[in-house]
Amino acid sequence: MRVAVIGREKCTREVCGYQCFKVCPGVKMHEEVIVISEDGFPVIDEVLCSGCGLCVKKCPVSCIKVINLPGESGAPTFQYGPNSFRLYGFPLPKEKAVVGIIGVNGIGKTTALQLLSGSLRPNFGHFKRGASLDELKKEFRGNEVQAYVEALESGGMKVAHKPQYLDKLASLKTTAGKALKECDERGVATQLAELLELNAFSERSLGELSGGELQRLAIACTMARSAQVYFFDEPSSYLDVRQRMVVARAIRLLAENTAVVVVEHDLALLDYLSDFVQVLFGSKGAYGVVSRLKASRNGVNEFLSGYLKDENMRFRDYGIRFERGAPRKFNAKPKYTYSALKRHFGESGFSLEAEAGGFSDSEVVGILGPNAIGKSTFVKLLAGVEQADEGSGFEQKLSVAYKPQYPSSDFEGTVRQMLESQKGFDRETFDAEVRSRLEIAELLDKEVRHLSGGELQRLSIAVTLCNKAGVRLFDEPSAFLDVEQRLHAADLIRRIADKTEVPCFVVDHDLVFIDRVSDRVVLFEGTPSKQGKALAPAGLRQAMNSFLKGMDLTFRRDAETGRPRANKKGSQLDEEQRQKGEYYYAGGE
Repeated sequence: MRVAVIGREKCTREVCGYQCFKVCPGVKMHEEVIVISEDGFPVIDEVLCSGCGLCVKKCPVSCIKVINLPGESGAPTFQYGPNSFRLYGFPLPKEKAVVGIIGVNGIGKTTALQLLSGSLRPNFGHFKRGASLDELKKEFRGNEVQAYVEALESGGMKVAHKPQYLDKLASLKTTAGKALKECDERGVATQLAELLELNAFSERSLGELSGGELQRLAIACTMARSAQVYFFDEPSSYLDVRQRMVVARAIRLLAENTAVVVVEHDLALLDYLSDFVQVLFGSKGAYGVVSRLKASRNGVNEFLSGYLKDENMRFRDYGIRFERGAPRKFNAKPKYTYSALKRHFGESGFSLEAEAGGFSDSEVVGILGPNAIGKSTFVKLLAGVEQADEGSGFEQKLSVAYKPQYPSSDFEGTVRQMLESQKGFDRETFDAEVRSRLEIAELLDKEVRHLSGGELQRLSIAVTLCNKAGVRLFDEPSAFLDVEQRLHAADLIRRIADKTEVPCFVVDHDLVFIDRVSDRVVLFEGTPSKQGKALAPAGLRQAMNSFLKGMDLTFRRDAETGRPRANKKGSQLDEEQRQKGEYYYAGGE
């Protein structure tokens, strides 16, 4: 069995002269392997297709994928249309537990949640007519999915769903407090407002809220619904580390009496939240397969290894591991320094102060702190995008490559054209290191203004890594990236820093990302939206231990993969580490 997918947003149709149609051996033998549909797009018959791959190779814009599946997969649970994405399998919530869903972008995680919530209905590949209730019962007969789907179809299963994108919520003409009260079917608005720290902006209109404020409100509104199953699609977006842990604890409290399903790319948060994990694998943008239910640790580790033990299925030809060796050593006297800085904003009243610091060639300095504490302002001062009231930034003359928190998409043209327009662009590094690891090749013929948030983020990271500079500054590079993309980005920053001997500063809220990329860390302290202070860079272990103590959180390293794992509060290991003052634990389990 095979899957054929044609990316219609990239297909040039008449411009390319239907190269797929011309080179197909089946078409030459007068078989209707590829036909031209009424809307002018080619359609591939997946049954007649031999999987030769000629159409894939000859397509001038690389918009065709033909994938031979590893064995019979049966009918898909859901398919969007001809030559389009389809999902095999069905995730299943567990009573009084959190089920985490992990997988790369474009593999069907959001589709899976839509099926679970009832906004999409299984069609088993019959995308033209859909599936009848009898077909649903027949297909799922004899397993737990049958009871769930029947309850969903009959209206006996009530669900609450926090979507990935919050634009609809932001467009409502009401205040945060009123929105929460309108959702409150359980009489818990007051408790949720306090638990998720919403009271500070309860009187503000939704259009005035920041991304983090809107995210917490959306989570609270979902929790306030009366439902048997709750779904949260990427609840960590726009939240800082402390806010992520606040949300995680609230979700775990919710799961004490209900079933919860969470899609999340923050590996430490997903592991902390979940009792069970289901891995989605396949080929992104083409098809996804839902794995069996696994214990949280096993599921995450199997995802990282690229091999599912129960299914005897390898879905990636390499495993992802985490270093547990000694930290890199640099000269005691730093090669570069930046001065103490001060910046005051008269309108908002916010003030930032930064201690002087130093760094060396190839060093990667992570930056950690709450939202609205001045991290982005600090990086802008170093980049010269903003001017300090006191202090001058880098005391040596350094050219700067800067990736802002919100990359710009206003370039008129394709990604290829944008890259060609870059001055001082290191084409050798791009071709050898960055192009494949950040999956830039698939973006080259797309218009920059049409890129998604994750695509624009990958492009912005690539440009910053390949622009020749004396120092590179990255503001929240992990945002909108999936787990694999985050780890690849972290590895690239480290590797290119070593290769080019160019130091880097990295702001991020993903602790696994910061742990993987950083040699030392700048910690921020103060009061969000009022006053922030950047401390001088400290060693990774010292800084992480101090930061996690302030978060009231302990971390250990997984014995199998070396990945950082958050301890459940009150567990034996959590108590032992607290007694030793080891909040950032460097050993195995």
